[in-house]
Formats: sequence, C-alpha cells, structure tokens
Amino acid sequence: MKVYEGANVRNVAVVGHGHAGKTQMIYAMLYTAGATPKLGRVDDGSTTTDFYEEAIARQMTISSAVALAEWKGTKINFIDTPGFNMFVHEAKMAMPAVEGVVVAVDGVGGVEVVTEKTWQYAEEYNLPRVIVGSRMDRERADAERMLESAAAAFGRTAIPVQLPIGSEKNLSGVVDLVRMKAFTYEMGGNGQGKEGEIPANLKDAAQSAHEKLVELIAEGDDALMEEFFDKGTIGEEHLLAGLRKAVEARRIYPVLYTSGLGNIGADRLLQFIADYLPAATRRPPVEALPGSGNGAPQVRKVADNEPVSAFVFKTLNDPFAGRISYFKVYSGVLKNDAALQNITRSSPEKLAHVSVMQGKNMAPVNEIHAGDLGAVAKLRDTLTGDTLGDKASPIQYPQVKLPEPAITFAIEPKTRADEDKLSNGIAKLREEDAMLRFFRDEQTKEFLIAGTGQQHIEVTVSKLKKRFHTEVNLKAPKVPYRETIRGRADVQGRHKKQTGGHGQFGDCRIKMEPLPRGGNFEFVNEIFGGAIPRNFIPAVEKGIVEAAQRGFLAGYPVVDFKVVLYDGSYHDVDSNELSFKTAGRIAFKKAMEQAKPTLLEPIMKVAIEIPDEFAGAVMGDLNGRRGRIQGMDNKAGKTVIKALVPMAEMLTYGVDLTSMTQGRGSFNMEMDHYDIVPAQQQEKIIENYKKSRGEETAEEE
Repeated sequence: MKVYEGANVRNVAVVGHGHAGKTQMIYAMLYTAGATPKLGRVDDGSTTTDFYEEAIARQMTISSAVALAEWKGTKINFIDTPGFNMFVHEAKMAMPAVEGVVVAVDGVGGVEVVTEKTWQYAEEYNLPRVIVGSRMDRERADAERMLESAAAAFGRTAIPVQLPIGSEKNLSGVVDLVRMKAFTYEMGGNGQGKEGEIPANLKDAAQSAHEKLVELIAEGDDALMEEFFDKGTIGEEHLLAGLRKAVEARRIYPVLYTSGLGNIGADRLLQFIADYLPAATRRPPVEALPGSGNGAPQVRKVADNEPVSAFVFKTLNDPFAGRISYFKVYSGVLKNDAALQNITRSSPEKLAHVSVMQGKNMAPVNEIHAGDLGAVAKLRDTLTGDTLGDKASPIQYPQVKLPEPAITFAIEPKTRADEDKLSNGIAKLREEDAMLRFFRDEQTKEFLIAGTGQQHIEVTVSKLKKRFHTEVNLKAPKVPYRETIRGRADVQGRHKKQTGGHGQFGDCRIKMEPLPRGGNFEFVNEIFGGAIPRNFIPAVEKGIVEAAQRGFLAGYPVVDFKVVLYDGSYHDVDSNELSFKTAGRIAFKKAMEQAKPTLLEPIMKVAIEIPDEFAGAVMGDLNGRRGRIQGMDNKAGKTVIKALVPMAEMLTYGVDLTSMTQGRGSFNMEMDHYDIVPAQQQEKIIENYKKSRGEETAEEE
C-alpha cells in the first residue's frame, strides 16, 4: 500500500440518518476509484464497511468502519458511521479523526433526526461539511424538496454546487455549477461520468444557480467581491480557490447529488472531496488536555517534523487479530515497530505491523505521516480515547465526551458456564463500545447492563452469543428506591443482656430529623460529661448506618436524615462496642416509627424527539406515566418534549415509543433527583416487599 503525506490525505466522516444511503454511497466511490472489484450492495451484505455480522443481518451500520480510496494522487479515508439513534455516538467518536464531514440526506425523506444530531457533532468540532442528496434515483426523490429541507435545518448557506439531470429512475447525471459542465452516466456503470454540455432544458436553471453560487462565494472575500462588481462574475480559477476557502471556513455548505446503487455522481463527489475539503495538514494545531505533557506545549501542529503523537479513536476486537486500535497520527511520522508511550495510562507500547484499514482488512505499511489514519493490533493497554506518543515529548489529547446511557437492563447468565464467560465477553465489548456500561447495583445486588436503547442492548446480547458463546437473559432492572423521613423523633436505644459473667450493656439517646434531598446522612455527637465513653460513640453511628442500609419500610436504604447523639449511659464492665452498636440499631428503628417514614423514587429527566404529528399521543402517554412536562421546542417538523418522569414508569419506554411513533421517535434520559412516591404506589411496593419477605422466610424454614 502506497504511503501518502498529510497534504495529500483527506479524512472524511460520512454521517446521516439511518437508511440514508451512506454505506452504499461509500461503496460506489470505492468501486469508482478502483478500490474494490465490483459494486456491492448493502442488501446482500457485500459492502466494504458493513462487515460486522450484526450489521449484515440487520442491514444497518451499527459501528463505524474505515475504508480508503486513492483518487488522482489523493488518498481519501472514509469513516462510515451509524445513522440510528442507538449507535449515533459512534459518529461523534469519529470527529477527532477527520477534517471534513459528508452529510448524507435522503432524497425522499430529507433531513431527519440523526442528520441534525450528527450535524451538531460536526459543529462542535468546527468541521467543514458537504451535503449530499443521496439515493436520488428512488421513487419520489425530489432535489428541490431535499434542498429546502437542508436549508431549513442548516441555513441558507446550504447551496447547490450541482443540479441533477433527470429524476427518480430517469436520473442520468449531474450538472457541475462551478465549471458549468454536465456529467452523464450509465445506471450501474463504472461511475466515470461523461463530460458534455448542459442539457438545453437545464441551461436557464443552471445559469441562475451558478450566479447565486458566485455571489455567495464572493460575499466573504473582498478581492472576489471587487472582481465580481467589476466583471459581473468571477474567473474559474479564482472561483475554485474562493469556493475552497468558503467551504473550509464553513461559510458555505455545498450540496451535491448521487445515487449509490446506480453509481451516479460518485466520481464527482470524490473529486469534490479532493478539491474542496481540507487536507489533513490544514487542520489547526491540535489542543491538548490542560496540564498534560509535564510542561510540554499545549498544542501540537499537524506536521511531520513534530514529535510523534497519535489519538486512538476506535477499538475493535477481532476473533483472529485480537484487539485492533484505530488511530489518527496528529504529529510526526509513525514508523512500523515504533516503541511509544501510552501517555494516558503511563505504559509503554510496541506498535508492530502498523497498517491501514480497508473495511475489515489490514494492509501493512512501513510508516504513517502526520494527518493520516492507521491501525495496529495487539496493543497491551491501549483503549479508545488514549493518546500514544514520544515519551520525551508527551502530550495528551482530550477524549470525546459522550452522554450517559439512556436505558438499563438486569442481565443474568443462563448457565454456570455462561456465568464464567460473561465478564470477559462484556469487557471485550466495552473496549469496542464507549456507551456500554456493566456494573453491579449494590442495593439490589443485580448485574446491570446499560446502553443507549433496547436495540443497542439486544445487539450486545447477540454479540455475546455469537462471538463469545455466552447466553444471557435480560429483564427490567429493579428500581433503586430509597426511604427517608418527613418528621422528627427523640428516642432511647437501650440494649441489656445478662448471660452470666460479663453481660452486654449499651444505652443511647438520639434525636432524628430530616435533611434536604441529597443530604444523605449526618451524624452529630453532642455527648458531654462522659455519658458515653468516646471510644463507643463510633459504634453507635455504625449501628445506625447498618440499620439504615437495611431499610425500615420495604428494605431500601434510608437517606437524607440527621442523627444527634445527645445522651446515654454505660456500664464499667458490661459495656463494649457491640453493645453500643446494637443500641444504635434499636434507637434507629424506634426513631423511624415516630419520624413519618416514606419511600423515595428516582425521577428521570427525559428529552423525547418526535415528528410533530405524534406530539399529542406522546404527551398523553407521559401524563399516564406520572410525568411532568417541563417544556416543548419545535424545529423543522420535529417536537422535542422535555419532562420529569419516575424511573419505574420508563423501564420499557424504548419499545413503547417505537410503537407510538412508527420507529421515528428517539429519547434520552438521565437521573435528575429523588422524590416521594405517591401513597397508592407506596402501599403496593411495601406489600410486595412483605410478601417477598414472607416467601423467603418460608423457604428458609
């Protein structure tokens, strides 16, 4: 594989809503550039970047993948990213590795939820964007409607640099509005457009669109504006340079048109990326984490003559090659067999067999220049988000900030053999997927798996079965209720036991009162005059804390209360730590009886994005879930509902929302606060607890 310098490299993330044609578009470009021998199809699982079993089975991209095309002296690295809300975090993870973004907008559906979300990711990283009307050969595909959708979502600087020739199944080519030439294709051909004159029926529309484009390019450049006023137009050479500057400065978001399946416009898109998106070395100096590098510079230029550094943006666990780390070389030239330092984890790494990726295939190279992407297998400690570099010139790059997972399931291995393999399988999947969580709830004692949605968790379970031969059951997790108090109490806890010889004696007096929500527990010692020896006071506190963990009403931890220990008594011989610990437990139980105990439940902050027509149904459903609507926003045909809803009512919400919105709704939620459970629900929870305790007691007997 040929090695390229950064000036001849373009790194591009291809983003957009699910089923917008991203993967097929990339495959058409790879085929047109000669990187693959045939034009594969997503439908038959033969595309380069959808090589995961789950992706092929579901005909959807579930994890980002890298492929490259060599086009007229330029190397273009494509990162194909998922377009479904459950997996869209993969698109954000790709942003630090690229200098440009191709936004696929479906020719029929226009801009959809995830398109807007990935646009925001690109905005966050200040990346130039190219908008591509994809699948323009489909029935009801409409270039004008698609353009209106893009302009409404992204602003009027989303402007065509092409016009399609023909429409739907009669799509036959595109008009280049910069050079004012037409390119026509054979449907499903080799992707090389035949250059010619603009068809007569499009000449007026092309001229009008060309003039608007010229005017917009000139607006941001004084020299071009002067030329435009003098001559009424801009010469082609100046126009090309002006467009390049405008795209790089994000003043213009050019709009092109393609058909991936028909392989129409792929060569023009390749050429546009090579001509107008920034070279890898055009990236501004990369900022490091504050204070990283032991006093080293806080930025690093993307240049070969800088000390070597690389950022790992993706990890894949391959059953044959092991852990594969995908990285972006930010500075220096990374040589094969280089000995580098993992700056994030302070551990040495040997990079043997450095490669570039073509889908799932690794092509070995001797070196990778600043700005280019590469991969290496079997690094010892390195994971996604880590920085590799020269130990003598350390620098650490910031990791991508992701939201917290939206949904949690309890997970149980089906057999003892599955139990033995579960932790290892989950650990490897977590290396690949930054949004996956696996932990044990200390309160409920359940193992929990958390992700972005039900489909995300189902895909994880499927991977566990296929790749690690581990089968599990999923069920809704127990809600982590809490208990608290609403009143005050003043009680005595007295423990006296005489068994012959030394007995047990502990006596304490406490006051209990509620704390504000989130106050947890506060213990105040107001013992004066030695009523209780100082060495026994921690035992009283320990007895109260242990009793609070076991709960009073329904077995849930008691929180947000204050205990003041103000008096007591002791016996010179019979008093000990155990006696006062027991006295503390007794005092706690007595105080809970007086202090108006109540149950608390977790309340989730929920944001739901849906098409406008489903807003009424979704709001009605939220009311039925005891939800409190906090506000609504409208944007481009979408409604965003913000609400506070009890966790107990949200355990199956992903499935229910899919059903209510025909799969077009998405949501995320995060823990907000605890609040008191209504009396009717409290009675049910306490009754179920007593029933389960009765069953447990019967089993023990």
